[in-house]
Amino acid sequence: MEKQLTGTLALAVFTAALGSLQYGYGIGVINAPQEVITQHYARTLGFPVGTERSNVTPAEGDELQVQKFSLTMYWSLSVAIFPVGGIISSFLVGFIADFRGRVKGMLVMNVLALAASLLMGLAKMGTSHIMVIAGRAIMGFYCGLSSGLVPMYIGEIAPLKYRGALGTLHQLAVVIGILISQVLGLDFLLGNDDMWHVLLGLSGVIALLQSLLLPLCPESPRYLYIKLGKKEEACKSLKRLKGDYDMSKDISEMQKEKEEAMKESKVSIWRLLRAEQYRQQLFVALMLHLSQQLSGINAIFYYSTDIFHNARVAQPVYATIGVGVVNTFFTLLSVVLVDRAGRRTLLLIGLSGMCCCAVGMTIGLVYLNTYSWMSYLSMVAVFLFVSFFEIGPGPIPWFIVAELFSQGPRPAAIALAGFCNWTSNFIVGMFFPYVKHYCDVYVFIIFAVLLFGFTIFTSLRVPETKGKTFEEISALFQKNRPAGRQVVATELQLLKGTSEA
Repeated sequence: MEKQLTGTLALAVFTAALGSLQYGYGIGVINAPQEVITQHYARTLGFPVGTERSNVTPAEGDELQVQKFSLTMYWSLSVAIFPVGGIISSFLVGFIADFRGRVKGMLVMNVLALAASLLMGLAKMGTSHIMVIAGRAIMGFYCGLSSGLVPMYIGEIAPLKYRGALGTLHQLAVVIGILISQVLGLDFLLGNDDMWHVLLGLSGVIALLQSLLLPLCPESPRYLYIKLGKKEEACKSLKRLKGDYDMSKDISEMQKEKEEAMKESKVSIWRLLRAEQYRQQLFVALMLHLSQQLSGINAIFYYSTDIFHNARVAQPVYATIGVGVVNTFFTLLSVVLVDRAGRRTLLLIGLSGMCCCAVGMTIGLVYLNTYSWMSYLSMVAVFLFVSFFEIGPGPIPWFIVAELFSQGPRPAAIALAGFCNWTSNFIVGMFFPYVKHYCDVYVFIIFAVLLFGFTIFTSLRVPETKGKTFEEISALFQKNRPAGRQVVATELQLLKGTSEA
C-alpha cells in the first residue's frame, strides 16, 4: 500500500518552502522601518535629519528640495529594485532547474541570498543606501529564481492526491514570511534606528538553514528519470519520498511523459511562444498570474494604513499586522480546500469575492466623510479582500503552471509565468500611487472591473486539474481543438526539425 505522506517528503517540502519564506520576508521587511532607514540615508549623505525649518533663504529652500528628492529617489530604488531583480532572474529558472537539478539549483541560489543578507546586514558600517540597494537587487534576483524553482520542485515530488495542498504551501510560506517581517519590524523589536540593519540581514538565517537541510532532500524523480534517464536513481528517490509501495504507476506515468518529452525535444522560451500546441495552456497560465497581481492585492496593502487611520485606529500598524494574520489563516484554509473543492472552484470564489470587496471598498471611501461608519465598511472590505485572495488567486497560479505543462516545456512556461508575475507586480507598485492621485477614492473601481474580467475568463477557459495526471490535463486542451491531432503532429515535427537544425 502506498504511503502518500512520509517524513522525507515533509522534510523536502518544508526545506523547499524556506525559499518562499525568504521571498515573503523580502517583500515585507522594507516597509515598517522606512522612516529610520531614510534618516540613516540622510546622515550618510550629510543631509539634515528631522529638521523642518520655516525661515530659510530661497537658496537653502532649493537645497532642501534637492536633498528631499535625493532621499525619495534612494528609498524608491531600495523598494523597486527588488521586483526588477526578480524580472531579470525569472528567465533563468529553466536553466538553473535543468543544469544541475532542482535540489542543487536551490542550494547554489542560496549563495545569492547570503551575499544579499551580508550587504544589508552590514549597511550601517558603510555607504548604507548603496549597500541596501545592492542587497535588495541581489535578493530580488534570488527570489525570482526561488519563486519558480520551489513550486516546480514541490509539484514534481508531491503525490497526485496531495499535489494541490502541497503546492499551496509556497504561498503559505510567502505570507508567513511577510507576517514575520511585519512583526519583527515593530519599533520595539528590530524596526528602530539601532537594529534596522539586523532586520534586513536576518534573512541570511533562512538561507543558511535551507542550505543545511537541502543535502538531506531527494532530487525530483521526474527530473532524474525524464531529463537524465536515470531510472534506478529515480526509483530510489521515489522510495525515499513515498516509502515502500508499488511504484509501477508512477514509473508508467513518468515513462509516458518521457516519451512525450523525447518527441518535444527541449522547448525553449522562444519555441514555447511559437508552438501552437501549447498556446492555450500558456495563455491560461499567464492570465492567472496577471489576475493575481492586477487584482489590486498589493495596492490594498499599500492603502490599508490610510484606511485604518481614517477609521480612527490608534495604531494602524497593528491593524496591518492583523491583515497579515488573516492572510496566513486563509492561506492555511486554502491548503485544506484546494484538493477537495478544486482549483477552478476556488479561483472563481476568490476572484468574484474580491470583485465585490473592491466595490465595497469604493463605496466606503466615497461616503467616508458623509457617514463615519463607512470607514468600518472599508476595513471589513480590506480583510475580506485579503481572505478571498488567499483562498484561490494567491496560491493557485504558482503551482498550476507546473500542472498545465509536461516536462519538456515546463521550465520555459514557469519562467514566462514568473516574468509576467514580477513585471505586473512592478507595474502596480510603481504606478498605483499616480493612478490613486488621479482617481482618488474611485481607484478600486479599476480593480473591480479587472477582477470581473478575470472571473469571466476563469469561468470560460480554465479547466479543473484536481486529481488529474499531467497527460490528462494536456488532453483537456486538445480535445476541443479542430484538427487537434494534426496540429500537434505538425508542431512536434517543427520542434524536432528546429532542434536538429
